[in-house]
Amino acid sequence: MENERTEFKSEYTDNILKSVIAFANTDGGSIYIGVDNNGQALGLAHIDDYYTRITNAIRDSILPDITMFVKYTVNEKNRTIEISVSEGTNKPYFLKSKGMRPEGVYIRQGASSAPASVDKIRQMIKLSEKDAFESGRAFKQDLHFTEAEREFALKKVEFGEEKFVALGITNPDDGLYTNLATLLSDECAHTVKVAIFSGNDKKVFKDRKEFAGSLFKQLRNCFEFLELCNHTAASFDGLDRIDKEDYPSSALREALLNALVHRDYSFSGSIIINIFDNKIEFVSLGGLVGGLSKEDILRGVSQPRNQNLANVFYRLKHIEAYGTGIQRIFDLYESNAVQPEIIITDNTFTTVLPNRNAESEGTVSIQTTPQEQMIEEYIRDNGFITDDEIQALLGIKKSRTYLIIKSMKEKGILVTKGRGFERKHYLR
Repeated sequence: MENERTEFKSEYTDNILKSVIAFANTDGGSIYIGVDNNGQALGLAHIDDYYTRITNAIRDSILPDITMFVKYTVNEKNRTIEISVSEGTNKPYFLKSKGMRPEGVYIRQGASSAPASVDKIRQMIKLSEKDAFESGRAFKQDLHFTEAEREFALKKVEFGEEKFVALGITNPDDGLYTNLATLLSDECAHTVKVAIFSGNDKKVFKDRKEFAGSLFKQLRNCFEFLELCNHTAASFDGLDRIDKEDYPSSALREALLNALVHRDYSFSGSIIINIFDNKIEFVSLGGLVGGLSKEDILRGVSQPRNQNLANVFYRLKHIEAYGTGIQRIFDLYESNAVQPEIIITDNTFTTVLPNRNAESEGTVSIQTTPQEQMIEEYIRDNGFITDDEIQALLGIKKSRTYLIIKSMKEKGILVTKGRGFERKHYLR
């Protein structure tokens, strides 16, 4: 009689593969081919052909390799075949044609084989993993690497399937994509969320952005946005004008890279970047790697949580020696009155960069936008700028040009001389 460990099939069909998978994903069991539902032997007319078809199908249609957990017994007298399946150690097993999805992963429920739920699949992956998250098998195997190919080409580093095992993108045992592959692929599900607040707390919300896709795409798009938010303040020391960005660009880069490379990707949440008037917070999921302390981090001692991911970013020269990023941030703020801060909890790592212009005293500060900075630079090189030159320089229309000039004049940056076609703008 059929039960959770036994199944009868009068002849071979591809549905037998689902039963093999279900037994391997659960507690094991046996499939008898050439036997009716009551357990009576019917016999197979061409038993040798059936045996060949069965062994080939199980070998070629199921991933990961399940053959070591399958044993075949041919009963010549009754002309039946027993497929004995042991519980596998590399769950979940799935149909190669369907992938690691409910329609490809089966488990045993009573006397039948049923599709596994997404939660059950994730649970099996987690329980079977013995190494770091990035080395585990990717839940999705249909991945694309458009952004990764572009990034490797930009850095003149070879990228292709023949390099995937060395990079940690595919598993050397079964050729399946790893979780690292998902992070670098266009299908990466993790994101970076940026929130902008007015003032020094979260009481007044202004704007938000979310960056998705490959970690390479997130890195470039998020950094470009942070640079747009990184205003330059002009202060005057007598007759001398001193320009200073709110945040050193290299500090923004290091804090962002640290959050992307060292976060714990077994959590499903996003990296959070909070922008206030007086600081930027980079909140990355995952506390310290076991055995390290905050003092170790500040001294440059590092143990990458995602070793393969760190190696990829190192190959592409986005990061240098491990553990130097935090030190470099503090070096960039060496002369600043307010220093960066590292805040560590059990599940988060936060880097706080102070706005260098927020604490200025005794000087008159002027906040300028990137477009205004381009105009200033043009005037320094050419002596003055006209309305038409501003439109050409920034690629904007006349109405937008008027608003930018008005803003710069109100800030005391520009002075205008002449009218009509003779109108020219100079730095004050």
